[in-house]
Order: sequence, then structure tokens, then C-alpha cells
Amino acid sequence: MRHVAPDERRRFLTSLFDAAVAAADPAKVIAANLPPRPKGRTVVIGAGKGSAQMAKALESNWDGPLTGVVVTRYGFGVACERIEIIEASHPLPDEAGLVASRRLLEAVSSLTADDLVIALVSGGGSALLPAPPEGLTLADEIAVNRALLASGAPISAMNAVRKHLSTIKGGRLAAAAYPAKVVSLIVSDIPGDKSALVASGPTVPDDTTRHDALGTIERYRLSLPQSATRYLRSEAAAAPHPDDPRFAGNEVSIIASAGVSLEAAAAEARRRGVEAVVLSDAIEGEAREIAHMHAALAIQVAERNAPFRKPVVLMSGGETTVSLIGNGKGGRNSEFLLSLAIDIDGRTDISAIAADTDGIDGSEDNAGAFADGTSVARLAARSLDARELLDANDSWSAFHAIGDLFVPGPTGTNVNDFRAIFVE
Repeated sequence: MRHVAPDERRRFLTSLFDAAVAAADPAKVIAANLPPRPKGRTVVIGAGKGSAQMAKALESNWDGPLTGVVVTRYGFGVACERIEIIEASHPLPDEAGLVASRRLLEAVSSLTADDLVIALVSGGGSALLPAPPEGLTLADEIAVNRALLASGAPISAMNAVRKHLSTIKGGRLAAAAYPAKVVSLIVSDIPGDKSALVASGPTVPDDTTRHDALGTIERYRLSLPQSATRYLRSEAAAAPHPDDPRFAGNEVSIIASAGVSLEAAAAEARRRGVEAVVLSDAIEGEAREIAHMHAALAIQVAERNAPFRKPVVLMSGGETTVSLIGNGKGGRNSEFLLSLAIDIDGRTDISAIAADTDGIDGSEDNAGAFADGTSVARLAARSLDARELLDANDSWSAFHAIGDLFVPGPTGTNVNDFRAIFVE
């Protein structure tokens, strides 16, 4: 694959993204992870950007009666016959999400030990399940989420705050289902695949405390509503502990993850004659800084044929963050790429894709973008300065201007960021 034309590079990089997404397809992974039918009722609940597709796959494969309700992001819903699909706002919660949270709690109330709850959980569920405790409002929860998203804090720290300011997260939804057994099927978008962090763990408790949440607020200098910090200082904010007997009979399965998807993409690259290296499936940190590391490695491969021999595609996953300084549009994947494009400016042998596997990066309709050694020059030809756009957190505008946005639409799954850098 030497001297590959630009459109062929994009097709190659897109094929890797497609392979990664296909490996996390709910229609495939749900069927292989179904629990046995219970003596009593089967109730399905779920939240996340991939949970509607998961619900559809469950319906198609479940041999028996069931009812349920699942919440997903606007535009991510699919038609189901027996499971109600509610759409709500992401990344900031709204009234529809508040209604959905109540509906999920109602769905698991008054169950018995003979009943089964199947929880379909994927990334994005934190915003889709607003359920502020007494003394807080939906506006307070929106303000908390807005501050967290702008903070640059890792997802583990953000979710420690979210789950202690909620009546549904941090295992509380599973506790409400007791004494019914809860089987959680989780599509992980969390670096390290800790199940309790996905969607802030509505059905999976962990051992973080309200003091951890307060520590995050102090460490990242978060400006939260007074009602939120006051609540976190009270005993009422304590979330259920994993050794709570209400969770004793429950089961948790990670059915799709970034690691599996990256290996599938690597296999596709090798099938096409290009060696592939998975750097990590759990990379965290500031998007533009992570880009510097990736660019340095790609340039070393290009110039020294080491530590990997070219042609090669360098891949990674995880969840980077963006500390908002400017008022531009974009997401962590496009910000990563704009920073990368600056570092590889002028090179003809490096091209890249970075995209969120759910199909949405930030608040616009793109999953991410493409970048190569001509990106900065093409921006300059339109009187746009790449560094100024990066400083303004305006990566969407940059790639929109040069026609390099990647817009596959909602994918029905979510195993977080996918990055692939092709060195010819």
C-alpha cells in the first residue's frame, strides 16, 4: 500500500472503524450472553447511546414474555415491539431523561425473587438518567454535568460525582429491584472496563464515596450549585456499597469493549496487507496532549522505521478529555486530530482517523474526522489558522471547512474513542 491516494487512505481507515464497530454490534453480542428464563416475570431496563439497539437485539433473541423500558439519546432510538424506547438529551440531561428515570424505577418496583431484571447499559447513560435527590433540581443536575464536561477530569472522577448526586445511579436502580435478580449486560466505554463506571453504574455499585466526589470537586476546582456541594457533605449522599446483600445474587457481564473492537480492526488491517499495532485500549488525558504522543511515534516510524516497521497502522482507544477554554464547536476526537494535524504538517506519509464509536463526537452530527499532512495547509488556503482554531476548541469548524468531518451516523453501540494513524 505504498503511495496510496487520499481517497483510498480514507476508505482504508473507514474500514478499520467499521470493523471496530461491527465487533461491538449488539445483535451479535447480546445473543451470546442471554441469562436463563426465570420462573416469574422478565423486565428489561436500560440506558445509554447503544441501549436501544441492545433492546432490539434482546427482543429478537428472547424466548419468552418480557416487558421493559430503555432510554437512549435523541436520534438513537429503534422500533421495538415489547420494550418501550424513550429518547432524551445527551450530553446534558433534560426533562425527558427525568421522566425516563422515573419510568425505569417504576418498572423494577414490586418485583419478587422469582422475577428477572435484564439491564442493558452502555455509555452515555449518566446524562440520560437524571434523578436529582431531594433538595436538588434538574437545573442543578444540568449545571453539574456542564461543569464536569468542561473540567478535563477523567470519566472515573466525573462519575464519582454523578453517582453521589443521584437517586438512580451508583447501584440504586438495582437496589430498587430487590429481591429480583438483576443481570447487567454492559457495553463498556470506560478505559479499563470497570463496569461500575459505565453510565455511572445504575445497576452496579462500587466503593467510591461521597468524600471521593468532594475530592474531585476540590481537585478540579469545580463550580457547582451550592445545593449539590451541600448534599455531598451529608450522609444522605452515600451510595450503596458492593457488599450490600441486595446485590448478592446479581450478575454483571461486559459484552463489548474497546479492546475487542481494536483487535477486530487490527485483524482487518492485516487482512488488507498492513501491519497493525494496538498501543492501548485505555488511554486517558487531554486530547491535544495525547495527540502529541501519537504524532511523535508516527513520525519516528515514518523516519526511522522503528519501533514498528512501515507500512503500519497505529491504533488506540480509551477516552480523552478536553478542558474547555474557547467557545468553539467540536469534540475530543476532532480536537485530538487538529492537534495531530499541526504536528504532522507537511508530511505526505501519515494520515489518521479519530472517531467516537457511537457515531457522535461532541454535540454535532460527526463521529470525528480525518487528518493528514495537508490539513493545516488546506485550512490556511481558506484563511484559517489551525492553532487559533485549536486554542478556541473549534476543531469541528476546522474540519468542516476542509470537508474532512467523518459522519457515519449513530452506530447503535458505544465502546468509546477509536484512533488509527496510518504510516505508509
